[in-house]
Amino acid sequence: MSSRLSILVLSVAALLSGCDMLGIESATATAGKREADGKAVGGACRHAGRAIEDCYALNKRADRAAVFAGWREMNDYMSENKIAEVAPTLPPPGLPAPKPAETDDEEASADEKPAKKAKGT
Repeated sequence: MSSRLSILVLSVAALLSGCDMLGIESATATAGKREADGKAVGGACRHAGRAIEDCYALNKRADRAAVFAGWREMNDYMSENKIAEVAPTLPPPGLPAPKPAETDDEEASADEKPAKKAKGT
């Protein structure tokens, strides 16, 4: 009976050690991915000229220490290589998109439209 129990325990241990083959990530792999994602977010924020506080506010789920590390690394890299910031073209999530500039044709047609009269006049 003892040999059957030890064989069972060994086979369960062997099966559990192969969890990586099943696609189950270990805690260290998950932590590594979170750190890499945070560094990428921080580097992208710095390249776009965003302040670190704005980066934190826009990426609440990212690890703050990793975001700062990525921001700082990109800042050093940009300073050493004299790389200019690239202004973001899209507004942050939750803000309305900027309106396109009006042309002279649109302004002229807006002037030609009659003004609405107030009720009761």
